[in-house]
Amino acid sequence: MPDTISLSSPLNLPCGQVISNRIMKSALSEGLGTSGHGPDIRLERLYSRWASGGYGLVVTGNVMVDREHLGEPGNVALENDHDIGAFRRWAKTTQDGGVPCWMQLNHPGRQANPFATASRAVAPSAIGVGIPGVRAPRALDDTEIWDIVERFAVSAGLAEAAGFNGVQIHAAHGYLLSQFLSPISNHRDDRWGGSIEDRTRLLIEIIRRVGDAVSPGFALGVKLNSADFQHGGFSEDESREVVAMLADERIDLIEISGGSYESPAMMGRPVVSARTRAREAYFLEYAETVRTVAGHVPLAVTGGFRTHAGMTEAIASGACDIVGLGRPTAVSPTAGHTILRDSSAALATTRRRLPVPRRVAGTSPIKALDGALDLQWHTDQLHRMGAGAEPDPLRPLWRTAITTVRRNGIDAFRTKRERIGSGADRKVLRKFRVERAVGRHIANPAVALLTRLGIRTSLATELETTGRRSGQQRRVPVTAGFDATGAWIISQHGNRSGWAINIAADPVVRIRQGSQWRSGTAEFVPDDNVADRARTFATNPVFAKLVAASVRALQSDPISVRISFTDR
Repeated sequence: MPDTISLSSPLNLPCGQVISNRIMKSALSEGLGTSGHGPDIRLERLYSRWASGGYGLVVTGNVMVDREHLGEPGNVALENDHDIGAFRRWAKTTQDGGVPCWMQLNHPGRQANPFATASRAVAPSAIGVGIPGVRAPRALDDTEIWDIVERFAVSAGLAEAAGFNGVQIHAAHGYLLSQFLSPISNHRDDRWGGSIEDRTRLLIEIIRRVGDAVSPGFALGVKLNSADFQHGGFSEDESREVVAMLADERIDLIEISGGSYESPAMMGRPVVSARTRAREAYFLEYAETVRTVAGHVPLAVTGGFRTHAGMTEAIASGACDIVGLGRPTAVSPTAGHTILRDSSAALATTRRRLPVPRRVAGTSPIKALDGALDLQWHTDQLHRMGAGAEPDPLRPLWRTAITTVRRNGIDAFRTKRERIGSGADRKVLRKFRVERAVGRHIANPAVALLTRLGIRTSLATELETTGRRSGQQRRVPVTAGFDATGAWIISQHGNRSGWAINIAADPVVRIRQGSQWRSGTAEFVPDDNVADRARTFATNPVFAKLVAASVRALQSDPISVRISFTDR
């Protein structure tokens, strides 16, 4: 590659499109869809910021090809032309700034979010993701696999009709196509599993069918893992084989990333060499090894780039043809201009970490939770820009915890069909379902994790009741306030929750106070002020606000419960 190639050099793609410079705004999942999973006006506001940010190419966050299977609350789905006008306005927002916009198409597979998806998750094989509380998927049959191929093609054709300049097929980060590629999640013995050629078959079929559904000048990209960073999983050697196969197809750009939600390298936690750290990009060394097998297909690398010098070296060396910026664009929407205009520029790193003891900070569960909250913190910045506000680099992590509860709780169930009584009744039922899902998929696993790690706090303790039907002991996570003679807890849904019904039948309970189980008798106190009571559960005012916000987000008709100790 000539030495004259720089970050400001244009890039000619095989389809004929010309990217004006070598900096790409990589995909960030926005969660800014409407209740019907169409593009919200907030997406237009957000992308108008990126349109003037100095990028040669803008790639959207993942748009789902099936609204019955969503990766997270607020996902946009594109199955038909119902919201085509909103999609046209979205595409036009960036194009008015002179920047081509590609739509990232995705199917979550077994990573479907349990708060956002009514249907059971599907996958190559009935193997669950290694995240506590997430139900195992069912295996797709041959007919369903071909239906997914067609869904990608239909969505791509609709994206072109809406005015987008291309699509990117998401085959990374542990989503469905990545699941087919990985021997950990794909145990099939038919034409869709086994050898790397057969595990790649679905991706190849989608690429070919999408190519048939769009015009020759419409760009087609693929996002691919360098590896999924799991023992026995999709390896760099297999990834190179896939790149070689993709090079024979109609592809305009391959973006290299890595990891999954079980091993979240894409959140900034891959294992990299000292040389790679010095050169910034997490996946750059891998890109160098596939440069020859990729042939004429340009390569993009996303992950870790922060300085003009690091990006310039990556392009000048030929390791990649375009640099992808993800999280930095959430805090600095004009990061492209910053890098292009200042040879000494360095983008700020805004990683957020949990305030936990050092002895547990390096454990895998804490690192995964740390990465997930960091990702949500950056999502908060996208929501701020979508609302017309500026990013807030100093935003505290506890505010992110609150907005995460709101996004993954109430809003996630907003589009479900209810079949009971009045609107008020439906709201109560919806909140009850959310609270139950939070307990099953977040609170129970979180409390179990903290217990195993030896972390004791009244904000994450357990209540033991006797099942009214089974007669067996049942433990549930609760937040409690302790005093000398007992404890206070709150039943978010009055006497309708499972453990509250148990108390009504048998008020003898046990509650864990630190490392000790205390026996007591529970009674409902309907005249107690629930909001004031919730604030007393945390002495730290920051956590007090978080607890109170959680109560407000999930409650329907809460009631305080007093436990009087009987073991003294």
